[in-house]
Amino acid sequence: MSRILYLDCFSGASGDMIVGALIDAGVSFSEVEAVVKSLDLDGVRVSCDRVDRSGIGAAKFRVIDSVAIESDPTGADVSHDHEHSHDHEHSHDHEHNHDHEHSHDHEHNHDHEHSHDHEHSHDHEHSHHQHRGLSEITEIVKRSELSSEGQLRAVSLFRRLAEIEAGIHQMPIEEVHLHEVGAVDSIVDIVGAVCAFELLDVDQVIASPMNVGSGTVHCAHGELPVPAPATAKLLVDAPIYSNGPAVELVTPTGALLVTDYADGYGVVPPMRITEIGYGAGDRDFKGRPNVVRAFIGETTGVSEADRVVVLECQIDDMNPQIYGVLMERLTAAGALDVFYAPIQMKKNRPATSVTVIARPRDQEALTTLLFIESTTIGVRVSEMARSTLDREIVSIDSPFGMVRLKVARRNGIVFNVAPEFDDCARVAQEHGRSVKEIQAVVMKSWLDSESSS
Repeated sequence: MSRILYLDCFSGASGDMIVGALIDAGVSFSEVEAVVKSLDLDGVRVSCDRVDRSGIGAAKFRVIDSVAIESDPTGADVSHDHEHSHDHEHSHDHEHNHDHEHSHDHEHNHDHEHSHDHEHSHDHEHSHHQHRGLSEITEIVKRSELSSEGQLRAVSLFRRLAEIEAGIHQMPIEEVHLHEVGAVDSIVDIVGAVCAFELLDVDQVIASPMNVGSGTVHCAHGELPVPAPATAKLLVDAPIYSNGPAVELVTPTGALLVTDYADGYGVVPPMRITEIGYGAGDRDFKGRPNVVRAFIGETTGVSEADRVVVLECQIDDMNPQIYGVLMERLTAAGALDVFYAPIQMKKNRPATSVTVIARPRDQEALTTLLFIESTTIGVRVSEMARSTLDREIVSIDSPFGMVRLKVARRNGIVFNVAPEFDDCARVAQEHGRSVKEIQAVVMKSWLDSESSS
């Protein structure tokens, strides 16, 4: 069994939400705090307190920067906090508490954060820290108490973000200034998250599809749709959807962390849950908990039923040569299986029934592909449960050389073993033997290795 983390991003994701969820699930706040202190950022500290988000208790990770108070030109009492609500409406109301809390709301548009002509200058926030480049951020990370692996991970995260910004703004990476993501709060969020993931010490991270929100955000370039350009680029190849309030739910920092750490995406995997954590965002939506949920546990070794969609259509008017291309393109686009069956249709016409088994997230893309590549004018869709055996590819050193086998188990018990046909065909060709002889020899080699182990 291995240790696994599942990140449930049903209300989006941001750096502070992820750190809060991991702390709530058992990661030591004091150890994260110690790493933040080692960054030696003048006047910066962190806190983590309990808040309520639509009836759910959650951990709120906060970055508190007292230096910003001293440079605040508003004339406010410096003995009190200014909580900056960085939401997409750019509210700058100040709540007078203690110190200066940067509430980096995860519904905020983070594209204009990095824009070189940001319409809101925020000069009273980190006026001496606002334009950090990658080299300066790298130096900050390298002086931290993160492990050497953690430092490399954090630097690579900032480099990935800088490369995306360089592409968006069409400039060399050396000239990119990360602005808000190079500001104190985001540096702390990313380094804090790297520290938290290291302390969590899991073997695998799986994330749900991410709810990006909807609507538009305002920046110096005008009104842009959610997700904003930097966030959208970070989310390439990750499953996303839009639901709920018309605000930005996934920030660049959240997208950066989830896509970098996730080994895969989907529903909750087979696991025995040992800990659950909730990390809060700044807003409290009515009837919708604004949190990231973390499940931590162990894999069960049992392949539970998962959900698949089945796409079906019947075709009686297509050139038979096209069926081969259709199967290849459906498979390349993510279909789990594609198969054809001969049928008889109305008017006594011979036809072909096409069946595609796929993950629910691939339904739309594969349906579109069926319409593009075939002559069908309708596709039926059904969703059902599927149970599978645990499958593993192993290599056996047979008398004829290395050959791969597919081994299928359930609860640790082997149910099926099959030599890879392509390997057997290659070896048979090389040695002038029949394929069935090679298959038999490979199976004997595997059985011998099992009995001796």
